[in-house]
Amino acid sequence: MTFALELVQLSLYLGFAVLGISQLMAMVRLVIGPSTGDRILALDTMVMNAIGLIVLLGITQGTSVYFEVTLIIAMLGFVSTVALARFILRGDIIE
Repeated sequence: MTFALELVQLSLYLGFAVLGISQLMAMVRLVIGPSTGDRILALDTMVMNAIGLIVLLGITQGTSVYFEVTLIIAMLGFVSTVALARFILRGDIIE
């Protein structure tokens, strides 16, 4: 029983580390990205990584509030990515 709990804790910490490294790599791409499309994709990737980190935090703390927060962040992230892409391509968001 103890080994299984230690294995779950280890996998959660490993997930935090991997998502943290991925978040840093996306941040680097956001800063030095050669094109605007790369920056938009890096920003969207950072939103998805943040969602993953919040889910892992919810699993670690054992609360379900974080899962509701991730749904809201996912919706806002999708809408903001589409709005930013439309603004870059057309110059305005709403036609």
